[in-house]
Amino acid sequence: MISSMLNVALVAALCSQAPAALPDLALHPARVVTEIDADHAKSSRGAQGVAAVERAPRGRLWAAWYAGKSPRGVESPASYVVLATSGDDGVTWTEKLVLHAPRLCHTYDPCLWLDPTERLWFFWAQSAGLQDGRMGVWAAVTDEPDAENPHWSEPRRISNGVMLNKPTVLGDGSWLLPVGYWRDSTSVPNVTFDEKEIAPYTNAGLSHDLGEERGSNVVRSTDGGRTFERIGQVRMPGTRVDEHMFVERRNGSLWMLIRNTGGIAQSTSTGDGRTWKAGTMFLTGGTTASKRFYVRRLRSGALLLVRNNAPTGSARSHLTAFVSDDDGLTWQGGLLLDERESSYPDGAEGPNGTLYVIYDQTRYTLNRDGKPGTGSVLLAKFTEADIRAGRPVDPNTKLRAVVTRLREE
Repeated sequence: MISSMLNVALVAALCSQAPAALPDLALHPARVVTEIDADHAKSSRGAQGVAAVERAPRGRLWAAWYAGKSPRGVESPASYVVLATSGDDGVTWTEKLVLHAPRLCHTYDPCLWLDPTERLWFFWAQSAGLQDGRMGVWAAVTDEPDAENPHWSEPRRISNGVMLNKPTVLGDGSWLLPVGYWRDSTSVPNVTFDEKEIAPYTNAGLSHDLGEERGSNVVRSTDGGRTFERIGQVRMPGTRVDEHMFVERRNGSLWMLIRNTGGIAQSTSTGDGRTWKAGTMFLTGGTTASKRFYVRRLRSGALLLVRNNAPTGSARSHLTAFVSDDDGLTWQGGLLLDERESSYPDGAEGPNGTLYVIYDQTRYTLNRDGKPGTGSVLLAKFTEADIRAGRPVDPNTKLRAVVTRLREE
């Protein structure tokens, strides 16, 4: 009798316990695929774009972008990131690996960055669904950036949010990472799976709300990338997808530029990035509205800005490079890199001043309007002198070099 009563009590206790929590899939690292299989082969892709580039100390180039099977564009809950390299200054490229996220998740928005100790950082975003509201910045690092097949560290999640623009190293040695949490976006979270197919998971269970964390955030490391903390934020109305970048000005202040529905927004910080002035508009109009840009300090001391500069309307075309000698107050030159539909520039600089800008050109192969595209990632190699002249003057300048392309024009 006692034994029977104990068994009944044990069964009752077990039944009263809460069911075990489901694994949080988006917090599990992506699978690193080094043998490109049929599911990730170039021939299976319908779109690719949103590219990143970096140059290793002895000249090896690295590029990353994300891809998927849909011909309409790269934004997909099934997308994955591709990493490729070139040992001949961008003439030829070899794909080395892809990052395949766990079930119900995808990888996207890569970023490549050479840190002050010449380690190559490979960042990417990971999310459940299309955007789960929390997202996440992941990274792998190598001490062998000039090796064709370097050893990479295990993937590591360092922050909520998305970071596709490079960190900035300040004069005091600290790193600032521009991590966006997409405060004003009406499409976050966006998890719309068929719940019969994903059971026992649900769309609501895969979604998150970061609340007051959402904005154009500043994530800092003061110990060379061992630890990271979120320290500051700018909230500029009309900022749906932050894609912001930092510049440390000569007077020690920090200048943040932010993608905005009205153009390019800006804010400044006179401290270490914890507090920022209210945002204002830096450039307005369709030419710059809702478009990614690229800004950096060059070895010469000038600032480089690469942005779309369409003559009329809001087209993502006429990707153009400008330079500034007065910390962004005025801009000179204007080297047209590509007059066609082109977007999402990222860049790197070699020790001799050679500039590398990567971008996508009609990232789709067939868009929603039935327009055919090439699914291309292209590279422009040029100099500051070319920008100031407004035309190629360096004999080694080469524009529109193909990194990868899915179909011919």
